[in-house]
Amino acid sequence: QVELVESGGGLVQPGGSLRLSCATSGISFPNYAMGWYRQAPGKQRELVAGITRLGTTNYADSVKGRFTISRDNAKKTVYLQMNSLTPEDTADYYCNAGGPTMYWGQGTQVTVSS
Repeated sequence: QVELVESGGGLVQPGGSLRLSCATSGISFPNYAMGWYRQAPGKQRELVAGITRLGTTNYADSVKGRFTISRDNAKKTVYLQMNSLTPEDTADYYCNAGGPTMYWGQGTQVTVSS
């Protein structure tokens, strides 16, 4: 059974930081490209950051320089370090595993507000 479980979301003030984690099971993690997506109320889901099997990363323009995606193949976990958060980063954040089959986590909510 494949599971992607996000954690680390919550309420943070503007300028603050959060670190999201996505623990996986049931997939051959090193063989999957991993990504973080987000969906704000009334908006489409968008790619925030991605990391290939070999560790190459890419970011949405809106988060470049503020967010960092990383992976730990031994722990089968992908992370998203989010710094200098703004209210525009408020959204549900989803972990994605892209391979022969695509898998999604259930999401974790991030709210940036004073």
